[in-house]
Amino acid sequence: MNIVTGKQLSRRALLRGAGNVALAIPFLDAMSPALAASSAAAHRIGVVYVPNGMIMNQWMPVSTGTDYAFTRILKPLERFRNDFTLISGLSNDAAKKAQGGGHAKASGSFLSASLPKYTAGADVRAGITFDQVVAQKFAADTRVPSLQLGCEDSRMIGNCDTGSSCAYTNTLSWKNPETPLAVEVNPRSVFERLFGTMDPSLDAATRARRALYKKSILDVTREDTQALTGTLGASDKRKLDEYLTSIREVETRIAKSEIDPEKTPTGEKPSGIPFEFRDYVKLMFDLQAIAWQADISRVSTMMIGREGSVRTYPEIGVPDPHHPLTHHRNHPDFIEKVTRINCLHVEMFAYFVEKLKSTPDGDGSLLDHSTILYGGALSDGNGHSNDNLPLLVAGGHRGGRHLAAPAQTPVANLFVAMMNRAGVAVDRFGDSTGKLDL
Repeated sequence: MNIVTGKQLSRRALLRGAGNVALAIPFLDAMSPALAASSAAAHRIGVVYVPNGMIMNQWMPVSTGTDYAFTRILKPLERFRNDFTLISGLSNDAAKKAQGGGHAKASGSFLSASLPKYTAGADVRAGITFDQVVAQKFAADTRVPSLQLGCEDSRMIGNCDTGSSCAYTNTLSWKNPETPLAVEVNPRSVFERLFGTMDPSLDAATRARRALYKKSILDVTREDTQALTGTLGASDKRKLDEYLTSIREVETRIAKSEIDPEKTPTGEKPSGIPFEFRDYVKLMFDLQAIAWQADISRVSTMMIGREGSVRTYPEIGVPDPHHPLTHHRNHPDFIEKVTRINCLHVEMFAYFVEKLKSTPDGDGSLLDHSTILYGGALSDGNGHSNDNLPLLVAGGHRGGRHLAAPAQTPVANLFVAMMNRAGVAVDRFGDSTGKLDL
């Protein structure tokens, strides 16, 4: 095992098993002496993206400051009022200046604040995204520099929006101007990436490893786990048990999804993807929380839906495709259905916030040591508007207000603030004109 030096436990401690399985462990009190001057308060950066715009008069409160009234869409977050800051007035000028489809321009420029090249070919180009700047900063400190997660279509080629590449609508993160990072939509693949050394090709080693995963990773690493537990105090034993329990629950849910015979309306679902949308999103959020808790990764983006999504939501009385509904032309029935979708997405995000807030991390919680951007690259979906974007920032100890930035403030000013909060000292990024005061 070789993870204990004297009475100090290394922050890089791993519980190992057969088949290159490696189970990272969360921050424990036994690590404190070794971490007093280093990573005890490692900061995480996340982005949770929702597509196709928002019904803005049901999202944006009328008043600003700390006494604003919660709107219908924001209502699921009301119990977390002091844990997030609602932001209005931010604009993505890069999308307004670019050519191409309204959806592709929006998501293709969102996190980089750079103009995407208008093309449906392989010669895509945009800009490095701010999450990847942070990921590069901490790549040496984590096993997985960044996670790119999604709950829908992850194609990277083809025409997905009036002559614009699918790379612009189906991804958020760009490693560099020519390299979009595909989202991973299968929970099993995410799990293997976090706790194994998965080769994406189906060679003999990969097949053997996947067979191994039919056993619980906790069973595979049982010997190391028992040895570690015997060295821990009562508080650390409780923390480790809670962490291992959460992993067991995630494993069980993935396994159930893999044997569930139900099919989606468009055909068989990929192995490991739950049939119910709520279950799917929660599972992806739980995987992200585990990765942050064990410091496997400190950066992640998650697309609840791709831009231009045509997902249906019959479970909330919306059997119609999402994207066409957003071009509602002020039809009240369409507006009501889009509002329901917006509410459901916020409900899912509230689940993630609660998960992070209830997970201890060093001298606080995972939420205290994270900054998560929630929202999208379009405000009014009916008009493909890139102004006054629907955004909020959760975590980082501070919140409780509606911050109204001056109209047309570049959204990149927010990214500068988030990068600095994560310990990446920058003055400018993309088309920023300064740093938003969070």
